[in-house]
Amino acid sequence: MGNYFIAFKPLANLFADEIITPPPITKKTLEIGAKYSPEFACIPFKYNLGNYVEALESGANLLIQSGGGCRFGYYGEVQKEILKKIGYDFEFIKLNNNYFKALCEIRKFNQKLSYIKILKTALLSYFRLKVIDRIEDIIRKNLGFETKIGEYEKTYKKFLTELDLTKNIREVNTCEKKYLSIFRKIDIKKPSNPIRVAVIGELYVLMEPFSNFYIEKELAKRGIEVHRFVTVSSILHDVFSFGFHSRKFLSQAKPYLKYHIGAHGSESVGRANQLAKDGFDGIIHIKPFGCMPEVNAMSFLHNISKDYKIPIIYFSFDSQTSEAGVKTRIEAFYDMLSMKRNSLSIYETKANL
Repeated sequence: MGNYFIAFKPLANLFADEIITPPPITKKTLEIGAKYSPEFACIPFKYNLGNYVEALESGANLLIQSGGGCRFGYYGEVQKEILKKIGYDFEFIKLNNNYFKALCEIRKFNQKLSYIKILKTALLSYFRLKVIDRIEDIIRKNLGFETKIGEYEKTYKKFLTELDLTKNIREVNTCEKKYLSIFRKIDIKKPSNPIRVAVIGELYVLMEPFSNFYIEKELAKRGIEVHRFVTVSSILHDVFSFGFHSRKFLSQAKPYLKYHIGAHGSESVGRANQLAKDGFDGIIHIKPFGCMPEVNAMSFLHNISKDYKIPIIYFSFDSQTSEAGVKTRIEAFYDMLSMKRNSLSIYETKANL
């Protein structure tokens, strides 16, 4: 899922001596996953299954999965049975938000580990992913305005390489300071009031760029300041705050929403309501096909769009989704936002006259 594997490598090392990172996701990954998945399963299931097959083919013999919140919480057992049925021999660990169980699983594989060592490693992973999220946020907001095309992406790759070599929190902080300085020095030509678009929806298709056809880059190409709020950092922050942020999003969703609708559905509604109040130009809502929490959110998003006159475009992804179709709709959405901006400017000019 995105580049988060770099953050979680230290934790994975507690389970085993050798970490096998599956190859980058490609169309082949999805084809493998779709071949062995139930037709009704959502696309994160298919991508994960494809990842597992490619990892097992590369020599892995232990798979670790985390997550929950919707049907995804039950997928691990199903995926395990599918992989066993098609002939793979491996061990499988499924971790939810049960920290005691996670500690027991780690100690089962490495009894010599002290709890101090486990805690230090967990903190190293947490600090790594916080840095990744902070750097990616800067890139999203400025990528569309770089004067030398490709400068952000080239620098980001160097950053990930150095971050992967960090061995403690001090080294992570040093890496962050170094690259924050480098990113600030990248020459950009950004207007004082750029078109601002926020991307909301289901966490996997938000954070795995291949699954949404690199929608954030497509927006940036058109000179849009892109905002995304769902990150692994934000999810862990909510977990460690015992759901405080989930309650906050439900409060932000009033009067459209009174009760939680599952997974990140309530956050999508709460975010959209707040974004509309903050004067964003548009919102993009993305989800896997058949994702019930986000399907439930869509009717409330329609009402927000109508009440605040804020354009919202909806994308639903599955193995049959056309990349060309997504790009065409993004282009049309951008044209609509530009025309809306221009018409407002003309109206304000006439009003001043």
